[in-house]
Amino acid sequence: MLTKLVTALLKPFWLNDVQDTLSRVGIQRMTIIEVKGFCRQKGHTELYRGAEYLVDFLAKVKLEVAVSEALVAQALEAIMEAARTGKIDDGKIFVHGIEQAFRIRTGETGPDQEHN
Repeated sequence: MLTKLVTALLKPFWLNDVQDTLSRVGIQRMTIIEVKGFCRQKGHTELYRGAEYLVDFLAKVKLEVAVSEALVAQALEAIMEAARTGKIDDGKIFVHGIEQAFRIRTGETGPDQEHN
């Protein structure tokens, strides 16, 4: 039964490594969303048609995996192993409870719908 949603905000170039590491611990299903974030590093300046401007929202990916309580620690460890550099902006991980899951196609609900 799936009970937790693990959400990680990462640099886009770590995505393949994180996906491979999660696959090795048995986590195959995930959702990836391209997002932008404003973080400690405060962005950077770029030149466009001779004008300099500040890019303060940086490209990130938001990875979401629904896992059983038993796999939460392994999921966290896998993400950190693949994405940690020890520098500012390695990302963040959040763990949320899943109250209910529904299969849209059939209307079924319950633990079996959370992972299929």
